[in-house]
Parts: sequence; C-alpha cells; structure tokens
Amino acid sequence: MAAAQNETPFQTSLFGDEVPLVQAPAVPDEPQTPARRAEELNATLARAAYQYYALDAPSMTDAEFDRLLQELIHLEEAHPELRSPSSYTQRVGGYVGEQFEPVRHAQRMYSMDDAMDLSELDAWLERTEDALAPLSSDPVAYTCELKIDGLGIALTYADGQFLRAATRGDGTTGELVTANVLTIADVPRTLAPAGMDHMAGEGFGQSVEVRGEVYMPRQSFVRLNEANDAAGRPPFANPRNAAAGSLRQKDSKITATRDLATFVYAVADATPLNVQSQTGLLDWLRSCGFSVNDHAARCASAAEVHEFCERALAMRDELDYDIDGVVVKVDSFAQQDMLGFTARAPRWAIAFKFPPEEKRTVLREIRIQVGRTGVLTPVAEFDPVSVAGSTIARATLHNLDEIRRKDVRVGDTIVVHKAGDVIPEVVGPVTEGEQAVAHAARNEFDMPNTCPSCGSPVVREEGEVAYRCISIDCPAQAVERLIHWGSRNAMDIDGLGEELVRRMVQQGVLSDVADFYDPEHLSVETLAGVKTGRTNKAGDDIVVGKVVAKKIMAQVEASKDRGLGRVLFGIGIRHVGANVGQLLAQRFGSMEKLVLASEEDIAAVDGIGPKIAASVSEFFHTPQNVAVIERLRKAGVRLTEESMLGEDASQPLAGLTFVLTGSLEKFTRKAAGDALKALGAKVTGSVSKRTSYVVAGAAAGSKLTKAQQLGVSVLDEDQLEQILSTGELPG
Repeated sequence: MAAAQNETPFQTSLFGDEVPLVQAPAVPDEPQTPARRAEELNATLARAAYQYYALDAPSMTDAEFDRLLQELIHLEEAHPELRSPSSYTQRVGGYVGEQFEPVRHAQRMYSMDDAMDLSELDAWLERTEDALAPLSSDPVAYTCELKIDGLGIALTYADGQFLRAATRGDGTTGELVTANVLTIADVPRTLAPAGMDHMAGEGFGQSVEVRGEVYMPRQSFVRLNEANDAAGRPPFANPRNAAAGSLRQKDSKITATRDLATFVYAVADATPLNVQSQTGLLDWLRSCGFSVNDHAARCASAAEVHEFCERALAMRDELDYDIDGVVVKVDSFAQQDMLGFTARAPRWAIAFKFPPEEKRTVLREIRIQVGRTGVLTPVAEFDPVSVAGSTIARATLHNLDEIRRKDVRVGDTIVVHKAGDVIPEVVGPVTEGEQAVAHAARNEFDMPNTCPSCGSPVVREEGEVAYRCISIDCPAQAVERLIHWGSRNAMDIDGLGEELVRRMVQQGVLSDVADFYDPEHLSVETLAGVKTGRTNKAGDDIVVGKVVAKKIMAQVEASKDRGLGRVLFGIGIRHVGANVGQLLAQRFGSMEKLVLASEEDIAAVDGIGPKIAASVSEFFHTPQNVAVIERLRKAGVRLTEESMLGEDASQPLAGLTFVLTGSLEKFTRKAAGDALKALGAKVTGSVSKRTSYVVAGAAAGSKLTKAQQLGVSVLDEDQLEQILSTGELPG
C-alpha cells in the first residue's frame, strides 16, 4: 500500500523492505452511504490480505481484520444488493505470486470463519447443532485441533508416490513449490503400506491431495535469526514469516537450510478412504507416514470444547511451534456434507482465535523518530518484556492523536502485546488504585517544536495528523532515506541492514544515495572495517570483513540496472510509493523527460492526482535533489524504463490502458501484462475513467467492482487470449 497523505508508520517485512502499517479507516465526519462504506471495507481488507499473503508481512491485527470483515458481512446482510462475487466476503483469503508456476488444486481450499472469544464460539456451536437437528438424528461431536501459525500447503500423491506441492494461494490456484517441499524431512516421499491398504477399491489409482501447514520450529527460528544477525541481514519478524519466506525461495538449497516441518490434517477428497470422520482421517494420515499433531481430541459437548481451548491456551508457550488458536470441526463427514459451505468458508468448522498475550511493563521514555520524509513518529521505550516468544522493549505510538486517545504518559505502568502476535503495541496504561493516582499526576506528552535531529522547525499541516521536520538537510532523514534506498522494493541491495547503514553514516562513509555508487565514498576497502555495532565474546567490536564487503559491493553494482521506477520509489519523493514510481516510469520513460514535465503533465498520468504531481514537481525543482540525480546518472545508474523507450504508435494496442485483476488460468498476470505491453498497451494497477479495459479472472476483487461502477469494459480470459493471438479487440 502506497503512503497516504497522513503518513503511516512502517514495519520491516521478512524481505527487509518497509511496509506501511494498515489501520482501520478513520470514522468520517459525515455519514457515509452503505455502498461507499462497503467499498472502503473491501479495499482495506484487500490491502491487508495482500500484506499478509503476498509480502508475508502482517500489517493489521487479526482482531482488527476480523472486526472489519464482520462489519462488511453485517452490512451486506442489511443491504443484499451490495454483495457481489468480487466482495471480500465471497473470497478465500490468499494470494498467488508470480515467481512460481501456478497450479490448480484438486478442490478449492477454503478460508475459515473466526470466533474471537468464547461467546462467539458458543454461538457457532449452537447454530451448528440447530442446523443439524432436523437433518441428522446422530449426536454432534467435534474434533478440536491446534491452529498452527504457518503456511498452508497442498501435497499431491499418485499411486502412493509424492508428485507435487503447492501453496494455498487464492484457494483455487497455488504456487508450485515441489522442489522446496522435497527438502522438508517429515514429508513422506512414498506413503506407508498401512495407509494404502486402508484405501477402498484399487487404491491410489487417482491422485490424492492432502493438506496441512508448513511451519518453522521456534528453536530453528532463533538459530536462523542469529545467523542473519551475524551476517548483517535483517531478522525475520516471527516463525510464520520465516517459514513463508523459506518456502518461497527460488533456490531450494536455501530452503534446505531452514529446518522446516509440517503438520497434515486434511484431504481434498475423502471419497476413496474408508473413513467417516475427521478423527478417522487423522488416524489414516498417521498410518500413511504424515506428521500429524498429537494435540487433537474428539469432544462430545460444548463443555469439552471449552476445556480443550483452555488447555491449548495454557500450553501455548510450552510448544516448540507457534499456535494462534484452536480449530473446531464437526467430526462426522456425513454431518459436514449436510452443513456444506458458504462462499468462502465451511459451515462445519470455525477457528477459535487466542487473545493476544499481554504483559505489564513501565514506560520509561517516548522517543521521537524522524522518518525519511521528515515525519516525526513517537516511539514508546519501556522495560524489556517477553511477549509471544520474543523480547520487546519499544513500540510505535504512531502520532500525537493516538497518544492522546490511549492517554499514556512517561512513568506509567503500561500493558503491551503483539498485535496479531507480530507487531509490538502499547494497549494503554494501567489505571487501577494507586496507579490511577500516579498516572493523573504525570504530565501529558506533547510533540516538540523543533526536530530532535537537526533543530529545524516542526510543522503540522492542516488536515494531517503527522508532525514534520521541514529541513531537507536533516541528518535523521538522510539515514532513513539511505536505508529505504537499499530496501527490497527500491534498489534491492542485499546485505544492507538498517544498523549497517546507520553505522556507515556515523563513520562518514555515506551521506546521500549517490554515495553508494561513488568509489571515493563506498568501496570494498571503505566498507571492510566498518563497525557493525556488535561485539564478540571478548568485548571487541565486530567489523565487516572483506568477503562480506565484496558481496555487498556486488549487490550495489547490480542495483544500477533496476530501472527508473525503482529509482523514483527509492529516492524518497513524498507520496511516491512503488506503484506510483512505476506509473511515472512507464509514462515518461526517462528521468530527463520526467524532470522537464510540467505539474499538469504529471497530474494527467492515469492513477496520479494533483497532490502527488505537486510533490514530484517540487522535488525536481529542488537543486540539491537534481544534483544527486546527476551524480547517479554519471555513476551509471539506469534512469530509464526500457519497456517505454521506442514506443510505436502503430502497434495495435497503442493508446489503450489495461488493468488485470483476479486469477487467470492460462497466464500469470505478469505474463499477460508483458504480452499486452508488447502490443503497445499500457498496463496499470488501478482502475479509473481513463482505463480502456479491465481483464477479470477468478475471484476478481475491488478493481472489478470499480470498473463496473465507472462503466469500464470488462473482458474475460478468452477475450484476452483472442487479443493476444490476433492483436484485435473483441467486437
């Protein structure tokens, strides 16, 4: 998600890039129409799902996501005309990336509805039994299983032999990760005879697809982050992110070093099996040689379900893997069939989500952090405390409005947790008894009038929540810009961790982004010997070695060819995210043309409004910025976008703009986009009145809805194939 006007706080994803923290939309000053609110909810949920599934960087708490989803469900129940196939309520959570071959699952892999507390769980149990009462005379029993915090996987076997593995993806199509899964020790290559003997008829004449979770044990996670720290790489946020990133490695040799493991708990089609229940299925999976979690139980009543959930919560910290709840399923397959599915989830199962683990500590300081665009972000510094498997000592407080809302003051005893078991968060102060008296006596926090880094004035523009340092020479902004330049979605310089960049600035190696490519500033010789900020057992400073320095410099050299879009994102223009950088690069083709473009020319680009255009124009009218760009050009950094050079107006799709959305069966979206560009079309990521066509695949989302609202022509995959094969538009 690109930075909004009110600049959001950032977290670091598993790839080392900055990802904005998705928050619930602010309550508007004026009442919204149901249609407008539904559109906002769909957009917010889609962004958060992309952060979670595509980037493996959760940016919204599970509780907040579920609250917004429930709001959308209730809104559509009250206004059925708002429910469309593209609504998030009708979709399976997930994402199909483009770096692996897509593969269709034998049957759809559904999402699961959540119960956020015992009252919601009880309501589901009651609804389930009421629904089954007229359909089945058998008593209802449940299977309770631990909800593993990992990455969904589907394993296919033919004649008992391992055939392939795919991620869950969007539920219908996953990413083919067979080579990586083959490195996981507990995945059987051949199913045990006991499992095959239990099959009906001729056994595995047809392929069988089993489902489960890939996870990383906690001890393996600790070792991985220790290795990352020693090599100067950014740590993974949690075991789930580490497992997802490991499974999506292009090089399976890297995956093999990550010590992944699995738990299997489902099958796409139980018809060939002589089992009639989930309990029986788990036994069959064990007999085949799969790793099945031992903490599962058949429960005959709601009381037994409660007891299982309480036991699971109590054992949470004792396990060597992360869990975030309990999955409760109707045990009988016959009764499951009677209940069926909604558009996105089975009616016969629910996930009871654990509340975030909360700890108390003392708030010692609210420190101001200056970001790369000058935004001042207050950060809580508190006594270290262990929460959800790791020690935390700081958490962003976002902005002054948020501090006022929570009413936290330096010296307070505060409650902290990890939102979604990922992001450290201050819940609020403890205001009981003597704590309340002490809290009332403390001073409220206020933002400084001057920047703590450079002493320049701080301003708060009308309509913004953010306070901002207005000095372009602010050293804190320089550090953050340098860190951002090397991040994954910008110039992708592997090995440039945040702390290493800070140390290079402190030690005079770097001052602006052009210094990365200036041998007088950065070279193997200047990099080797830089203090990393860590010490060895003897207490001596650990410095960058020559081998590591050579690897980093090779990455710096490779980054020269990332292209104009990456440069525009990396250089730190306010309001220019990765998508906007690509739009500008595709429209103007070269830095020279963009610098000479008027503000009106920039605002005319599809997907770019006047606020972004003004920011871009102002940036290029600042002499210091132009000087840095000129140094980048002289150093050999590519400031063009090759796909737009030599554009031929005679091409059949010249002048047309396409947007691709949903899952395509015959193409990846990247392949389809490249093919359209080869015919002269422009392919963008947002729908507007200037969009010529939207190509909608399965599970198309808010882009399809917007196209329908704007009257933009919508094409299916067959029509896309016709365009690509003939170069002609459908009649």
